[in-house]
Amino acid sequence: MFKWIQGGISAVTGMAEPEYGASHLHSATARLTESKINPYSKASPEKKDFDFQNPQNTNVETATFYLNDLDTGYCGFAQIIHSNIGITTSAQFTFKLYNNKIEGFKQIWTSTKLENFSIQENGKDFKADNLDLQWTDDNCLKLQSEVNPESLVTLIFKPLTDGVKFGKDPHTYYGPSIEESWGSMRHVYMPRCSVEGSITNLKTGLVVDLTAGRTFGLYVMALQNMKPHHAAKEWKFVWFVNEKESLALMQFQTPRSYANGIVSTAIITDEDKVICCPVENETILIDEYKDEETGWSFAKEIDYKLKGHLIKEEDEEEAKVDADAAVEFELKGPLTTVIERVDVMNEVPQFVKNIVSGVAATKPFIYQYYTEDLTLTRSDKKDAEIKGTAWVEVTYIVDEREQQQQ
Repeated sequence: MFKWIQGGISAVTGMAEPEYGASHLHSATARLTESKINPYSKASPEKKDFDFQNPQNTNVETATFYLNDLDTGYCGFAQIIHSNIGITTSAQFTFKLYNNKIEGFKQIWTSTKLENFSIQENGKDFKADNLDLQWTDDNCLKLQSEVNPESLVTLIFKPLTDGVKFGKDPHTYYGPSIEESWGSMRHVYMPRCSVEGSITNLKTGLVVDLTAGRTFGLYVMALQNMKPHHAAKEWKFVWFVNEKESLALMQFQTPRSYANGIVSTAIITDEDKVICCPVENETILIDEYKDEETGWSFAKEIDYKLKGHLIKEEDEEEAKVDADAAVEFELKGPLTTVIERVDVMNEVPQFVKNIVSGVAATKPFIYQYYTEDLTLTRSDKKDAEIKGTAWVEVTYIVDEREQQQQ
């Protein structure tokens, strides 16, 4: 979700849009459910699914490496942010590391501007001074960054399952039609990877050698090809993982301009298989309580209900579902630890803050949680209760309650 932070001017300028209505939202998930086609297509670097799209108009594109070491408790993410704000292109490396098992551990958070950056000729690799992201010949991802002495990072992500994109075209489009769109959103995933590598903080002397075979990762490439507060008013994200299973959910809700439409995608894996990709999901925050400083809310629990069909068979391009194998998953439990409440406006320059004062009710905050107490259940296996740890984010961008009062 940190692509919002480094969006620069594109993230905060522009007045509220007219109310175009649901007819101007063409979501990847609606195309799947309406046409009854397969829930996902296999994504791979050979097919250029993981290339940087790099459109010439205003956009923010991110490559995010989520990681979780089940033995040591270290979890977090590394992220490359590539932004085009119309007048210039910039790039940033952000990194966060958290540990719930070490008493008194203070999270590592760095955000560093990249110099002399470029997308490489093959479209998928990325280089900058002291940073290198590349796909290896055996389709592993290798990230090495020495741009900040507090977060020296070497990560190797080896995919354990197929890559995933929802439908043949994973874009959600905004505008009168797909052909006449004026903006879009795109996500492509490597939903379960094994992770090797190390993290070093030269300031504190911390060295983390990730546990081979017990550290898992999620890789997400995302493109936000329009102003973020026009594309979505809020986001929900969860990445749940244990030794055998994982679940990733990415959901956003559009502003009133696009009828508060919801685009929700989830990927559930078991061992080395993607078993279900639900797109009809209900995400409930339980026992919310008001954050008096922001006007938004914290939550004490989540109850996420996902509906889909089990994957029946796969070929080289896409997966086929079993029409008779409808299944419901439920991810439920307490959000035991608030990692951080991120004030996005603290992360952008002062002149951008001055501009945002003219954008009604735009006040972005990211609420990050970590929990070891979630349980995943499924309707086709009544006795199965799957335990795991999870990184949970709830992002608020536009407060439409305020807009209505103004």
